[in-house]
Amino acid sequence: MDEDFRRAALDYHRLPRPGKLTIEPTKRMVSQRDLALAYSPGVAAACEEIAADPDKAWDYTTRGNMVAVITNGTAVLGLGNIGPLASKPVMEGKAVLFKRFAGIDSIDIEVDALDPDRFVEVVAALEPSFGAINLEDIKAPECFEIERRLRERMQIPVFHDDQHGTAIIVAAAIRNGLLVQGKRLEDVRLVNTGGGAAALACLDLLVAMGLKRENVTICDVEGVVYVGRPGLDATKARYAQETNARALPEVLDGADIFLGLSAPRVLKGEWLSKLGPKPLVLALANPEPEILPEAVRAARPDAIVATGRTDYPNQVNNVLCFPFIFRGALDAGATTINEAMKVAAVEAIAALARVEASEVVAAAYGGVAPVFGPEYIIPKPFDPRLILEIAPAVAKAAMDSGVSRRPIADFDAYRTELSRLVYRSGSLMRPIQELAKTVQGRVVFAEGEDERTLRAVQTVLDEGTALPILIGRAAVVEAKVRALGLRMTLGSSVTVLHPEEQPELFAPLIETYLCRVGRRGVPPTGAERRARSRPAIAAAMLLEAGHADAAIIGGLGDWMREWEHALDCIGKRPEVSRAYALSAVITQGGTLFFADTHLLLEPTAAQLAEMTMLAAEEVRRFGLPPKVALLSHSSFGSSGAPGARKMREALKLIRAADPELEVDGEMHGDAAIVEAIRAKAVRDPKLEGMANLLIFPNLDSANIAFNLVKAVSDGLQVGPMLLGMNKPIHVLVPSVTARGIANLAAVAGSQVRPG
Repeated sequence: MDEDFRRAALDYHRLPRPGKLTIEPTKRMVSQRDLALAYSPGVAAACEEIAADPDKAWDYTTRGNMVAVITNGTAVLGLGNIGPLASKPVMEGKAVLFKRFAGIDSIDIEVDALDPDRFVEVVAALEPSFGAINLEDIKAPECFEIERRLRERMQIPVFHDDQHGTAIIVAAAIRNGLLVQGKRLEDVRLVNTGGGAAALACLDLLVAMGLKRENVTICDVEGVVYVGRPGLDATKARYAQETNARALPEVLDGADIFLGLSAPRVLKGEWLSKLGPKPLVLALANPEPEILPEAVRAARPDAIVATGRTDYPNQVNNVLCFPFIFRGALDAGATTINEAMKVAAVEAIAALARVEASEVVAAAYGGVAPVFGPEYIIPKPFDPRLILEIAPAVAKAAMDSGVSRRPIADFDAYRTELSRLVYRSGSLMRPIQELAKTVQGRVVFAEGEDERTLRAVQTVLDEGTALPILIGRAAVVEAKVRALGLRMTLGSSVTVLHPEEQPELFAPLIETYLCRVGRRGVPPTGAERRARSRPAIAAAMLLEAGHADAAIIGGLGDWMREWEHALDCIGKRPEVSRAYALSAVITQGGTLFFADTHLLLEPTAAQLAEMTMLAAEEVRRFGLPPKVALLSHSSFGSSGAPGARKMREALKLIRAADPELEVDGEMHGDAAIVEAIRAKAVRDPKLEGMANLLIFPNLDSANIAFNLVKAVSDGLQVGPMLLGMNKPIHVLVPSVTARGIANLAAVAGSQVRPG
């Protein structure tokens, strides 16, 4: 690495505090009662339950979500035997990946034990503390014996990721690479350089999947592994071949796969012509591969290349699988990770690469969305769907193979739980999505040529929340769908419309629009030009005319201008005085709804009451009981300022309109969140627990608070959702993501009245 990168890496590990891990409590610890529950005497109750039934440890402790990352530091990355202490940054990093990608708590343990017997004894004694063991960076051949003995002794999964994690990703890459090249695993020849722990695990898994053992040749530092070679290790002898060849170039003729897990530059460019047609070259030595991809492309443009590096396509990276394999194993209560579970992971990873990459992947890799083919045969590590595919597949394989102690009864519910680790909106949106699925409304998307919209529409189709209509030029939309590798079928699952391409449909809609805005200072020629050129108007008029049931507009331009188009075309409900905007922020502590964040500058008390009633109705549709706090600088009558009096008047109107609604105010912001603060301020609070619907005295305070909470909490935005409109229509903010568009489309779809 260059010196600048080295300094950056050292600063990353040192600042603002040393290391990459910390421990945070999962329970509140703010009172004497909390202390009594967490420790003495309350902890005795949990201890007694576990003593009577050891399986209760999964219910009362962190064991069911805790993995130990354990090494003796004898084979650390490409650094070799640097010892347990120097390996600690690597093990901490592995623990961070468990948490980041799969929500698994992990502790790194560096054991000062070179002797395999002592190492096995130390690790086996840790079984009561953990739900699984991840062995890491232990040199061969000791790693084989250590893993075998620990698996025999321990009743929890023991997984040497250097072996099996690598094997799973390699197998997935080979599965898809052969598919692209039009070959079958049962027919191909494979040459491996290395013959170490990872290589042998790869070969064993591939053989279990159909590769013929007689079609495998290994070359290690001593040359070809052949029958009768003096001093041949028993672990390699399984793959020894009857051959007179003694060096790598002699065994490359006609090979379909080169699998390098060895050292830099061992494969020469001039040897590539020996390989069979359309070969796979997996050069996985790190940081420098056995041969650079550009050298392969120059000599064999028909080859597919994979490396272990992030700066080339087709990165073989263990992070693609190990967090999610452990997630599935822990959730199923697996006693081991067996071959069936590994193969299930392979097939899940391979299948995921064959569908379009997600927006998160595109954003993480420079905005470029990879499409299945020679340069994208395995998913990217940041694909959020990995956990949703791999963990259920592994859990099901554990159940089917008889190693699950806690079988998963409802896999749909399980995937819902997993989605909360990926999409924080998953839990909040579930009731809305289910309601939208039952309605199956026609939702028109104004910006149908926008990449985010197209990704969102694919999600809408996958989740079944709406029947999409896109405003856009058909040729442009079709080209972008193809470039993004999306699976939607235009003209079938998705309708594409445009004023210039369907003039007979849009002509009467444009005439109606001209009548709507004709007495608002917009001349007919300008109005017609606007109706034909602005997608928001086209989408809104389709909704107004009944050609769609809901509309999503905006996302590219000025929000207020798009809102005005919505108001011009759709208008407000006749029974309300005006429309309002409700926004939500999903935080680690729960979801907060804010009103009004976008529309009404200085609401009156009557408007605040009306807005609260509309917002509470919307919160209920998310499956949440609304808990309303009217916010102010004043706390329960402490100020006579106009704003405080307005909030008190609004409270009276709200309680008169809906005596059952849980609402209180006016109050400070902290009092809305913390019940104990309210209890000190007033003796008879009408609100229990944390408020989830916050009503502000004006737009400035609502918008400022909303954006501050979103930024400080790293919160996820849902909305803004328009309240009081005559038909379901919502305006996107420019910063919206594809997931945000899909969420708002589900909100719109759920508002469609059946029939």
